[in-house]
Amino acid sequence: MDLINSLLNLVVPPASLVMLAFAWPALSFINACEWVYNTLYSENMEDKVVIITGASSGIGEQVAYEYAKKGAKLVLVARRENRLLGIGENARQLGAKHVMIMAADVVKLDDCRRFVTETVNYYGRVDHLVNTASLGHTFYFEEAIDTSVFPPLMDINFWGNVYPTYVALPFLRQSNGRVIVNASVENWLPLPRMSLYAAAKAALINFYETLRFEAKEVGITIATHGWIGSDMTRGKFMLEDGAEMQWKEEREVQVTGGPVEEFARLMVAGACRGDAYVKYPSWYDIFLLYRVFAPNVLGWTFRLLLSTNGARRSTSLIGTGRPLLESIPPPKLLTGGPFTFPQHNPQQHQQKME
Repeated sequence: MDLINSLLNLVVPPASLVMLAFAWPALSFINACEWVYNTLYSENMEDKVVIITGASSGIGEQVAYEYAKKGAKLVLVARRENRLLGIGENARQLGAKHVMIMAADVVKLDDCRRFVTETVNYYGRVDHLVNTASLGHTFYFEEAIDTSVFPPLMDINFWGNVYPTYVALPFLRQSNGRVIVNASVENWLPLPRMSLYAAAKAALINFYETLRFEAKEVGITIATHGWIGSDMTRGKFMLEDGAEMQWKEEREVQVTGGPVEEFARLMVAGACRGDAYVKYPSWYDIFLLYRVFAPNVLGWTFRLLLSTNGARRSTSLIGTGRPLLESIPPPKLLTGGPFTFPQHNPQQHQQKME
């Protein structure tokens, strides 16, 4: 057996590359035809019900606007209900047929059950679940003094996606719906200061790749982005699904990225086409080939590009005694306004958007 494996190790990689090179033109043509067909017959989202977590800022906010332009009925979920009010009004003006506001914490299973149940009780269905809640960091792992901040990073980036999916999956099966995942290139491309974030995203990708085979009636779109123009790239810690951090940090090197609006547009368009993957920008994929076939080259390149002269200056405020997350108030009863605010008792009257 060892001899066979040794032989396969020598033969399979180069043979596969040769076969892929010859098949590349045909595969590209097939993919192009499939893209054209799916674009012409993409899903009509008018009056469809879309739940968006992490909708109070960043990617989630822009995704809400894209679905609003398509005439969908939106359920906006986040911790900052005051932010959701303004975003809901913007979405209504852009064409959303109806907007429901829900203050909830996606890392709490009971909260996830509540907003999914309220959605089904009111609309009768769920067509798309868009998980955009995410929490990034830019500290070196060895700089962390207070390890109590580790679980929130893993909870939001992993369980904050798994819990809503777990609760919504039976209803998505009924509607042949779709789950859209906000992933990141860091799930396979190593970058410094993002160790826990990258680990959580890697776990998330593997979870949804497995779920494809377990829940065949439900489509899954994994949207992977590189550096985009979000708060994290500007050196500002944010909870996309919750309250802003009580402090900010400054990067030694300011980073710029692509517009978040463009990523959100591609994300929604890809979901409506039924794409399994959305990548922005797509040229990042070339690094995956290097990682598989020439990992040392990739490692040397990143060490060269990311090396710094002299002692590095810490930008992490973890362990300074300042709170990492703002306290999250319990769900409150919201009334009035042009939106629907779900009640804890689903039998009570709910106001519709005018």
